Amino acid sequence: MSQPLRMTFGLFGGLLLLFTSLSLPAAGPIFTPAAPSAAASSFFLLDFNSSRILAEKDADKRVAPASLTKIMTAYVVFRELKAGHLTLDEKVTISQNAWETGGSKMFVEVNKQVRVEDLLQGMIIQSGNDASVALAEHVAGSEQTFATMMNEQASRLGMANSHFENATGLPSPNHYSSARDLALLAQAMIREFPEYYRWDSQKEFTYNGITQQNRNLLLWRDPSVDGLKTGFTDDAGYCMVASAKREDMRLISVVMGTASANARSNESQSLLNYGFRFFETHRLYEGGKPLAETRIRKGVTSKLAVGLAEDLYVTAPRKHFNELKAETQIDKGVFAPLNKGDTVGSLNVTLAGDAIASKPLVALDSVAEGGLFRRLYDAAIGLLEKE
Repeated sequence: MSQPLRMTFGLFGGLLLLFTSLSLPAAGPIFTPAAPSAAASSFFLLDFNSSRILAEKDADKRVAPASLTKIMTAYVVFRELKAGHLTLDEKVTISQNAWETGGSKMFVEVNKQVRVEDLLQGMIIQSGNDASVALAEHVAGSEQTFATMMNEQASRLGMANSHFENATGLPSPNHYSSARDLALLAQAMIREFPEYYRWDSQKEFTYNGITQQNRNLLLWRDPSVDGLKTGFTDDAGYCMVASAKREDMRLISVVMGTASANARSNESQSLLNYGFRFFETHRLYEGGKPLAETRIRKGVTSKLAVGLAEDLYVTAPRKHFNELKAETQIDKGVFAPLNKGDTVGSLNVTLAGDAIASKPLVALDSVAEGGLFRRLYDAAIGLLEKE
């Protein structure tokens, strides 16, 4: 079997891709302090852009998510808005069932009509269970059917340890999630719906003359924190999904099962500070831009530009980013016809010999099959190279 062509590049300053045959100076040992031992039943710390896991404990343990469930409720509603099935100004008639829902409330009144936008803010900022049920019934006809939609999205996002039975997070026997799954959900929420994510940083909301404050204490303590949600039930304990952005780096932390509202805030802050203090994230390469050129056989052209389908962000220990190395491995024997986006190799990034990231290299253009002479010529060249 033919071996892929390899080209190795040094990454200086995390910004320039330089062709070089010189070795980098020997780097000192890479030491990163261990993550803080959060007083939580499980936790997870994720870099938003690179998806690098910076800390975790029992991240796949199935636990009651309490009101963190409402992140998924909001996500489903946002998808309906994006699809044009719903508008923010649309009026929702509050049912007896929604009005009677226990727990935290927005204090909507039965049979009153409330705008979707107000219900979303009542759910996200005030954590209103009544608002959550009203939205679920309006979107799907019933909360049970809405839960099916929630589970469909959980499966699509790869949330392998989650199952939802309601839109609120009130205790239910088969209603659970995990720290990892909730981080994946938060990542999708922020990436797909930045226009609605702004509500997660809103400190208070007033409806029907009643003002309630956001229960995320970090919004007052740390200006870099801009979301997402807190939760509490006797079964779940105090839990929190938080996100913060400092300069160009965004982190998502999840803590489950802490002892108090203050503890969940403290543990979340500790994880976020750890990530920002000891790691850095930068975009190494822009998606859709040529990284290399390779020969393509039997095509209308003999040259093919290859690159990444999407931007590549990499997270590395602070002060070691310029020691990263990238190696392209391009398949030997690339033949037309070829479609734009087809995989033709891989880009692998390492630090001190350890794998940091690996992404497919793709064709940046489509190449049609060449004429008879070109095909015969390339076939002959291929035979000679095998000898």
